Amino acid sequence: MLIIICALALFLLVAGFEMFLVLGIPALATKTAFYSTLPDAVIVQKILGGIDHSTLLAIPFFIFAANLMGSGQIASQLIGVVKAMVGHTRGGMGHTVVGGSMAFGSVSGSAPATVAAMGRMVYPEMRKAGFSEKFSLGLLVSSAETALLIPPSITFIIYGWMTGTSIAQLFAGGLAVGLFLGLAFCIYVAIEARRSGTKSDPRLSWSERGKVILDAKWALGMPIIILGGIYSGIVTPTEAAAISVVYAIVIEMVVHRNLKFGDLFDITEKSAVATAIIFILLAMGGLISFFVTLAQVPMQISDFLTAINAGPVEFLIVVNVCFLIAGMFIDPNSALLILVPPLFPVATSLGIDPIHFGMIVTLNISLGMITPPFGLDIFVASSTLGKPVMNIVNGVWPFVALNIIVLIIITYVPEISLFVPRLIFG
Repeated sequence: MLIIICALALFLLVAGFEMFLVLGIPALATKTAFYSTLPDAVIVQKILGGIDHSTLLAIPFFIFAANLMGSGQIASQLIGVVKAMVGHTRGGMGHTVVGGSMAFGSVSGSAPATVAAMGRMVYPEMRKAGFSEKFSLGLLVSSAETALLIPPSITFIIYGWMTGTSIAQLFAGGLAVGLFLGLAFCIYVAIEARRSGTKSDPRLSWSERGKVILDAKWALGMPIIILGGIYSGIVTPTEAAAISVVYAIVIEMVVHRNLKFGDLFDITEKSAVATAIIFILLAMGGLISFFVTLAQVPMQISDFLTAINAGPVEFLIVVNVCFLIAGMFIDPNSALLILVPPLFPVATSLGIDPIHFGMIVTLNISLGMITPPFGLDIFVASSTLGKPVMNIVNGVWPFVALNIIVLIIITYVPEISLFVPRLIFG
């Protein structure tokens, strides 16, 4: 049955069907062929059950907040603070891109939103600093991956909902892994800056940096409220997401006064469309996950691994290969919905920590965002900057290789993923 589901899904994918149909039709076909006695009401319940969870309310809130900040001044002020701190170093503008992506990711949770918000602001400055077009495009697109790792991450929210893993602990683990990936990018930036002889900004005095920070005090309040509230236990991730929307509206419309009510309606519509796309996928994912479990696919995978005497090391190699291939052809949320249900029970049966497995999965999802031919962030950058897709693809390959190196380290050194959650939550 698993072969039939996969073959039908692959056919629909190649035929160009929308992703929710690629997920939904194989599930309905499985019901018709193998579980015809199953009441239709169960199908409806599973579809609705796929999105009927309070945890998922964080997704539309974070999407809305990200669009508000990208359209206002919060995003540019966060980048300005990062630039003031690292702009004078070798390859300073490159480091600003990495740090700025992490800063914007800490208030948005969305890689595409980070690419769109950062692109127009930092790409011209990277070229002015002396970085090549190829490197600039590759760094811009790849740095946005950190938004999926630095909390609050929409991917962590979905993974936590699917597996019952603590989202707060996933956020804590993602903080360490995101910083690790950002550090790897910064090392590469420094090497490239030395090779190409790029320019750096003048070093600002501490009083000048203090003025930049003071000017951005409202922007800096956003990550403090979100992360501080979650880690202190004052608010849940969902409550923090709702607070971030209210905060963004007040700051952009009342304090900065650069958004009008007409802009708010446009941003709301854009956010609603993005939310609807994700929730349709989640609904279909809930349905296909039900049939995967009903067919005992996790048990079959576990039995196969036992038969070939495979342990956690071999299993994680398979996981990484599966996600790498999936990321080349389908969007990240779909890969998450298809692969996690059969693989997660096997991972836990092998003694792999759910937080560690979540870091591996999310890092793979991040890699899929920049992996040709269908890396989503590549097309977002092309649309935002008006650059040909192939120009961006040529720039991301070194970062794909760097990502794979980081992925291998994270996969086989679990302490990187688990140190911060254990420090905070014990």
